[in-house]
Amino acid sequence: MAADVTFTPIAHIKSCYPDRFGIPRQAGLVPSAHGEIVFEATEENKLALRGIEEFSHLWVLFVFHGQTYGEFKPLVRPPRLGGNKSIGVYATRSPNRPNAIGMSAVKLLGITAEKGTLRLQVQGGDFLDGTPVLDVKPYVPYADALSDASSAWAIYQEPALPVRWSLEAEAVLLASNDPEKLRCLIAETLGQDPRPGYERGKDGKPGQRWNMKISSYSVFWGVDNGVAEVSQLEQVAR
Repeated sequence: MAADVTFTPIAHIKSCYPDRFGIPRQAGLVPSAHGEIVFEATEENKLALRGIEEFSHLWVLFVFHGQTYGEFKPLVRPPRLGGNKSIGVYATRSPNRPNAIGMSAVKLLGITAEKGTLRLQVQGGDFLDGTPVLDVKPYVPYADALSDASSAWAIYQEPALPVRWSLEAEAVLLASNDPEKLRCLIAETLGQDPRPGYERGKDGKPGQRWNMKISSYSVFWGVDNGVAEVSQLEQVAR
């Protein structure tokens, strides 16, 4: 049996998702989800990151943190299959794994230096705020984009839910620093239907409402006739 292995995080992620609920189930589904991979500005990190700006996309290997899972289970129920069909965990991207390691491809927008840190600005992440990063690798199209790959039941991106806003939520949105940026982030996130798998594809119970935090806002919403409606929007401290 192999010996135990210990990893030390190299960085952490600043994300627009402070809570697990609402995080996109795959990277790239919410283009408005911008974040930062934050390194300490050590001489070693400066050298290790040299040349990374020449790549458009990155693979990020990270730790699923902030999870509430108990004992590992080999079967999971993917939301894509309605949350009622069991599949082996190795045939899914469920975060409930024997080792809580995730991998996502994100777009690299640039590198900045701020307050003793080096920050990779990334787009389209599916990360919880504070996520520990284990490694960063360049995305190499000729090797990583395989034209003959197949993906069983995960063969297409599900259509996004349309989103509408109540007058009260719209007023709060328009009072924000960047209304259109915030509108896109919330609409793209809700469009992925963050509800549990068994709730997706239907309107749920009459009057049912969900709440999640996106950036520095608390979003209250429900689904009516296949449309996600933001009923209330509140700014909260982070």
